[in-house]
Amino acid sequence: MKINRLEQIKKNGKITVGTSADYPPYEFHREVDKKDTIVGFDIAIAEEIAKELGVTLELKEMKFEGLLAALEAGSIDFAISGMEPTEERKKNADFTKIYYKAIQTVSIRDEDKEKYKTIEDLKGKKVGAQKGTIQETIVKEQLPQSELKAMGKISDLILELKTKKVDALILEKPVATSYMKNKDFVFADVKLTAEDAGSAIAVRKNSPELVEAMNKTIDKLLADKSIYRFVAEANEWVEQK
Repeated sequence: MKINRLEQIKKNGKITVGTSADYPPYEFHREVDKKDTIVGFDIAIAEEIAKELGVTLELKEMKFEGLLAALEAGSIDFAISGMEPTEERKKNADFTKIYYKAIQTVSIRDEDKEKYKTIEDLKGKKVGAQKGTIQETIVKEQLPQSELKAMGKISDLILELKTKKVDALILEKPVATSYMKNKDFVFADVKLTAEDAGSAIAVRKNSPELVEAMNKTIDKLLADKSIYRFVAEANEWVEQK
């Protein structure tokens, strides 16, 4: 018997989202009314989805690489975390349409900006990326002569760059920009060939009704430019941190 997950969610009156909250401006921790709160433009989108469905949003924080497993296990209804819908991921989840596109960048220390200008310059160097992400794949495929250092949290990678344990990081531009505020990091002139396919929401396999409902919300948020307002607001919060 086919399960209609959209009907189940509406019946339960609750939808559970999984996210990895170390990815500003997509999702990150911020003090709101003296309480540690997960905010960001992904969270704003998730809230709009819950609102459109007429249900309560429950948020679960976990490591990025564990999101799809949590989806398969049924402990979350959807995952939103700046996730690119790759062919590999589509084997384990269904995806909505793209809601945001970003540019991939190479971030380095300011003192090294004359040192690293091409992929060749990073040969034999340590390059960091978040575990389980498209950025990790970029290092493997486009910088095969560099040494990959994959870690679960972006904040840990930033510390690795700051303390000179890695020479560069592959990050999405809005994320890199958020972490580079008031820090001695810059974008390298290194050109990556991968085009960002964009971010989409992951749901459990065989959930067409839920995907359709989420796509309607995404269409609405794109049409009235709300998503870009959410991005701007999230970036402002990052600057205030």
